[in-house]
Amino acid sequence: MDFKRILITGASGFLGSALVDTLLTNHRVFQLIAIYRKHQPTSRALQMVYKSDFASDTDYKDALQAISVVIHCTARVHVMHDQSADPLAEFRAVNVEGTLNLGRQAAAAGVKRFVFISSIKVNGEGTKPGQIYKESDHSDPNDPYGISKFEAEQGLRQIAADTGMQVVIIRPPLVYGPGVKANFAALMNAVERGWPLPLGAIHNQRSLVALDNLVDFIITCINHPNAANQTFLVSDGHDLSTSELIRTMAKAAGVPARLIPVPVPMLQLVGRLLGKGDAVQRLCGNLQVDISKARNLLNWSPPISVEEGIRRAMMGSV
Repeated sequence: MDFKRILITGASGFLGSALVDTLLTNHRVFQLIAIYRKHQPTSRALQMVYKSDFASDTDYKDALQAISVVIHCTARVHVMHDQSADPLAEFRAVNVEGTLNLGRQAAAAGVKRFVFISSIKVNGEGTKPGQIYKESDHSDPNDPYGISKFEAEQGLRQIAADTGMQVVIIRPPLVYGPGVKANFAALMNAVERGWPLPLGAIHNQRSLVALDNLVDFIITCINHPNAANQTFLVSDGHDLSTSELIRTMAKAAGVPARLIPVPVPMLQLVGRLLGKGDAVQRLCGNLQVDISKARNLLNWSPPISVEEGIRRAMMGSV
């Protein structure tokens, strides 16, 4: 396969901007066309840049001209304290209807491959001890975001079956790296400031994926013949407990890890009382993914370690 002209959506976002930068720096054989929602990418090396709201009726005719591969990073992501009267409808508008509109037009325009960045939330919210998510598992999305990603996957597979356009689905767990926001950024900030954290008794196992590792995997999926019409789980290949994650952050920042061993049931009780039960569950629970399919089918391994990924994230937060 020799796909050279690539359309990247969400090109100014956390993942999309890193993907664009890496392709422009290390893979200059590709010609890049970018679509963004809010903030226009600044690179002058992009062939063309378009703005889009990713609605169900958006016309992508100009952006899709002579495109070989679409990498679809844009999504309505998890919204803290969502005040929408119908959150699922809001997620579906962008993540399902917007995605399938782009997918149908891409197939009609002759695009050969559509790489869709989905979410591990399609598998579920967490694994039991000794369990690990695989691509072949029964899907069990629990929240509006996960449901919308699952429905988009189903729709894209149907488009692939109807048109012959290859679809590659990637389901990452939590993605971290320079510029990461939300809870991961808050945790890094607390560690850097030396705040005591009541998380020393958590011995769970969670899979994460460094931004650089995810970008590398996406680039692998651009041309690899074995990626066609496959679904992949991706991670750093080394799982951490929450307490291990904090110690790794502290080491990267050159500060002591101040961990207080508060029993997990007590943390869960306090979380429920404060209306933070879901956040505490993510800190305490397991979520592990199996990346052996990516290793075996694509001969892919994460290029950086989880320790290096966290070091880069910490340096990027300064």
